[in-house]
Amino acid sequence: MPKPDSWRLDAASYPVSESFQTRFQDMDINGHLNNVAFAALFESARVMLNRRVRPWGERPSNERTMVAEVTITYLAEGRFPGDVTIASGIGRVGTSSWAILQAMIQNGRCIATCDTVVVCRTDNEARPLRSELRAALEELLIAR
Repeated sequence: MPKPDSWRLDAASYPVSESFQTRFQDMDINGHLNNVAFAALFESARVMLNRRVRPWGERPSNERTMVAEVTITYLAEGRFPGDVTIASGIGRVGTSSWAILQAMIQNGRCIATCDTVVVCRTDNEARPLRSELRAALEELLIAR
């Protein structure tokens, strides 16, 4: 698997960054963050980004989102204790979906990237994104 482009490894490339605590239970037998912990940390940051774009109270009751694809690229070992910063942004806005691109930084080093495709369904069908949702997503597009 090829290494991500260099801009993907820099938190400054992303419009949103949040810090997350690692937990003792996130460690594997070798004392490193396990792959499930990486996925959970990325998920937490992804949920916060989606809530920023689509606040719970402003969502139409007939609109649902679901993760269609997640790709995590592990670049280095993560450690406990030690917070991680997860930088996130929108990589692409499609007709009824968008891609979230993320980087996990620990001690100044990118230890993983994550690409997630989120699909929006209205009345259980793929339909074009609402204009308000599209505009909110486009505000968080990553400038490369």
